[in-house]
Amino acid sequence: MDAELLLAAVLDVPRARLLTLDDVPDDAADRFGVLLEQRADRVPLQHLTGRAPFRHLELAVGPGVFVPRPETEQLVGWALDQLAGIADPVVVDLGAGSGAIALSLAHEHPRARVTAVERDAGAIEWTRHNAAARAAAGDRPVEVLAGDMTDPELLRDLEGTVDLVVSNPPYVPDGARVPREVADHDPPLALWGGPDGLDVVRRLLVTAARLLRPGGGLGIEHADAQGSALPALVRAHGDFIDVADHPDLAGRPRFTTARRA
Repeated sequence: MDAELLLAAVLDVPRARLLTLDDVPDDAADRFGVLLEQRADRVPLQHLTGRAPFRHLELAVGPGVFVPRPETEQLVGWALDQLAGIADPVVVDLGAGSGAIALSLAHEHPRARVTAVERDAGAIEWTRHNAAARAAAGDRPVEVLAGDMTDPELLRDLEGTVDLVVSNPPYVPDGARVPREVADHDPPLALWGGPDGLDVVRRLLVTAARLLRPGGGLGIEHADAQGSALPALVRAHGDFIDVADHPDLAGRPRFTTARRA
């Protein structure tokens, strides 16, 4: 499948179109060969094509930004369910990366006022690029803010007014073994979360509690080994109720949700 997607990208045709092609021009074949070698060396497919599909969007990605994963689409689905019936919801995505979560919410809930916060100087250029592309396509603009999700001064103007905080934070425990596509190409700030992977989440909860209105929703993605630890952390924080964990399509623990008390 990777080979087919690479060839389709080289020829700038849909993957299904490959079935009806009789031959490949020499220059395209040369380029295809180079891309195959890079993929065999574990360069992420999305970096080679420059695109990553996510729900109803196709996002630009490349070196310096975390490649969005299909598992995160379920967090967005949960978030949209929480926003149903709220006419003009206020949403904050902490650690936005490519903008996958923030831009999907703005696309699928057109009246949502969405702010995407990103700390990494390299990643935020991709956030801005994708946000500009979606605005040009007619979606409501998403505000992209350079900032640290653990900063106590972050978004002071929104304190107590946010309907939903969502995040796919860095949650990989320091020293964990990860595939080369991740270790060599995903930005470190998007991956490593301290000895147990939850250092950033502990401080994220303080920010979320400060921003959310009473009853506002919180959704945080986590590693499959954190399906007990992260909900316990949210409960112990004291500012959240209705804490629950949710599996991905493979049945593995994937994200924790709660409401502001």
